[in-house]
Amino acid sequence: MTTTDKVHTDTSMPNSAAPAKQRDDLRNYILVTAAYWADTLTDGAIRMLVLFYFYQLGYTPFQVASLFLFYEVFGIITNLFGGYLGARFGLKTTLFMGLGAQLIALSLLAFAPPSLLIVPYVMLAQALSGIAKDLTKMSSKSAVKLVAGETQSQLYRWVSILTGSKNAIKGVGFFVGALLLTLVGFQPALLLLGALVLAALVAAMALIRGDLGSANNKAKFRQIFSNNRAVNLLAAARIFLFGARDVWFVVGLPVFFISVLGWDFWLAGGFMAAWTIGYGFVQAATPGLIRRRGTGTPEPGGGTAMRLAFALVAFPVGIALALMNGVAPMLAAVGGLLAFGVIFALNSAVHSYLILAYTDSDKVAMNVGFYYMANAMGRLAGTVLSGLLYQYGLQFGPGGGLVACLWASAALVLAAGGLSLLLPKGTAPTKPIILKELGE
Repeated sequence: MTTTDKVHTDTSMPNSAAPAKQRDDLRNYILVTAAYWADTLTDGAIRMLVLFYFYQLGYTPFQVASLFLFYEVFGIITNLFGGYLGARFGLKTTLFMGLGAQLIALSLLAFAPPSLLIVPYVMLAQALSGIAKDLTKMSSKSAVKLVAGETQSQLYRWVSILTGSKNAIKGVGFFVGALLLTLVGFQPALLLLGALVLAALVAAMALIRGDLGSANNKAKFRQIFSNNRAVNLLAAARIFLFGARDVWFVVGLPVFFISVLGWDFWLAGGFMAAWTIGYGFVQAATPGLIRRRGTGTPEPGGGTAMRLAFALVAFPVGIALALMNGVAPMLAAVGGLLAFGVIFALNSAVHSYLILAYTDSDKVAMNVGFYYMANAMGRLAGTVLSGLLYQYGLQFGPGGGLVACLWASAALVLAAGGLSLLLPKGTAPTKPIILKELGE
């Protein structure tokens, strides 16, 4: 073979190497997702450990809510900067940063003397945990855009599976946290969770090959703020949608289970775990549960998000009215929560698809970071309101706290539905995915 022939043969390698490149990309995505699952399980377990442990110590509902204040505040900040960091330095870097932050957060709580386990210190540890959760989430959600291909249907399926599996695992985390608190106590449970995160970090550092996406040194921070109208509207709707969930789910509901229904920690945590796992399965099955009739495509559009939001309003209203009119509290709260979870899961899965469908492939990390910043803003508002409204409502009776939270939830869902009216009815075709474009 001549030198010329050899050079010609080598230049044909990109075509023959394409399947191998796709396999490597998929392998890296699976590893990122597995690391995200480990962090998600830990995040859910910490939530139950902190909530139940400090409520057991006599903290009021608002004081318990305040423990998660920095968690949500720094979630907003992390999503604001996380998209920029992912574009500038690559998604592998943000993944490792997230897992490292979670390990530090767990260590701060696990090794602290009892005298340090006070509100400001726990808020600091929760701030790091919020940073960890959102860095790993942004890395994983951005990665799905890179490996799903250019067809909307495949993107829709991949996003639904990722989102649903994440929430199912977070539900397992709720149960694990409540169970560990019952079996081994607060700080030993944190040590076990720290070991899980450390194992995930070591495995990711050892097994991920190359970079997941390319770093772009030209990425500008100002690009994090989207100029895409559809993305901005969806982000605004997301604020109200997740505020509507967390305003009664974060503090009000678990405190209601313990103080009104008389459940113990593992039972309350186990039920919330089962709800979240079921919620995740519904999200994963969303493509098969929702079909757009008369459009020729199975993918949802803005009209789907709008209809689901307005349908969701009926459930917090119905639960509140049932509790106010003497319906058995367990029947009203548990049955209503199950129905609420199905419609909310569908709505959330549609949102998670739409943000990627509306986003150009060359701006995926930036727009996903911006979108989940809005998500964190909704969670922050819901968390604060959950503690405040529950405590305020107690003056009207044992169930009054949850009723106050539910009326706020209904109002927030209506706002999300109103914003969804302005979303595009369909989605534009996704541009072909080119790895080097991430963050350009």
